[in-house]
Amino acid sequence: MNVLILGSGGREHAFALKLSESKKINQLFVAPGNAGTAKIAVNIHLSLTDFEAIKQTVLKNDIKMVVVGPEVPLVEGVHDFFLADAALKNIPVIGPKKDGALLEGSKDFSKQFMQKHGVPTARYKSFTSNNLEEGYTFLETLEPPFVLKADGLAAGKGVLILNSLDAAKQELKEMVSHQKFGDASSTVVIEEFLKGIELSVFVLTDGKSYKILPSAKDYKRIGEGDTGLNTGGMGAISPVPFADIAFLNKVEELVVKPTIIGLQEENIDYRGFIFIGLMMNDNGNPSVVEYNVRMGDPETEVVLPRIESDLFELFEGVANQTLHEKSFSVIDKTATTVMLVSGGYPEAYQKNKEISGFETIEESIVYHAGTTLKDDKTLTSGGRVMAITSLGSSIEEALEKSYRSIDKIHFDGMNYRKDIGFDVR
Repeated sequence: MNVLILGSGGREHAFALKLSESKKINQLFVAPGNAGTAKIAVNIHLSLTDFEAIKQTVLKNDIKMVVVGPEVPLVEGVHDFFLADAALKNIPVIGPKKDGALLEGSKDFSKQFMQKHGVPTARYKSFTSNNLEEGYTFLETLEPPFVLKADGLAAGKGVLILNSLDAAKQELKEMVSHQKFGDASSTVVIEEFLKGIELSVFVLTDGKSYKILPSAKDYKRIGEGDTGLNTGGMGAISPVPFADIAFLNKVEELVVKPTIIGLQEENIDYRGFIFIGLMMNDNGNPSVVEYNVRMGDPETEVVLPRIESDLFELFEGVANQTLHEKSFSVIDKTATTVMLVSGGYPEAYQKNKEISGFETIEESIVYHAGTTLKDDKTLTSGGRVMAITSLGSSIEEALEKSYRSIDKIHFDGMNYRKDIGFDVR
């Protein structure tokens, strides 16, 4: 069978590597892919929201399954497009339809869903330019810091955490009245700040049954000790040491089951990943910070290496709603990944820097993220360039491997955090 993966980052390279292990797959295609996927699949250059181009690619290459990496094509309705097309409707898409993608595409919908179905989350209210004064009043009922979230997708930049009430009021006005994040912030969710330790739990579901994947924790800030600007993610670990069996049982009972049942009650036929961003509070209980409707990046780069099962067979189970029949096992190892980023990232950075040394890595997995091929050379093409993943019996052992591997890699301006996992070691 031929399979198409949509996306171009480390997550998609991780999918491609894992799927390439399956004996059931003849040929992998990745659109648009990167220099890493080019080694194990056929890259096809196209826009992820050009559904007609995706259709032509699928039909031309006899593709029988499409795996969607990022959220934008899901929110834009790529799955619905397939179901509405006579030539595509029988080709399964791994990823929810538009109604399910609202869990990530609309913060307001997501919070209403949690409240309706009893999923623990922070107290909140939503506001537009029509009730701005009510927004100011609600902010006055909260303790700082104040959390403001653009309702729609804002390329990961639509969440503000502010310590000053005056600054929060000003930013609320900028978001809803002056379109600070475009249409994404025409509605803004204000919620109370959750205190605790963050982690993520990932669920794969066919709409009826589910598998809970390994937990992970990522590190968003550019600077060591979690300082500086937010990024797409500077590294990750799996499993999360403090997320013991007792806590994960609470997550399943209080979060996962109500979420799956809620989707069924809303008549949302959800087939794909649910990324649950969690906060563990001082009492050891989970609260949901957010849902995402795809795997995280760089969390995918530590979750997939720990899964022993055939990922393609799991996806078949999602497509056919036979996921409960599929075997699922995870290795008892710790995985760590460290992201190599371009100098200047997450602000302005240079591209087209030649990368060397990664071909010699033996004790780690090199996942390409922002890379491209030119004249047989591998060049940087994004802010996050490579994720260096290692397995070990402990966080320390896995990280030592990753950092030893990083010592062999070079490109101009290369930057990375040297303290991934610092808070749980």
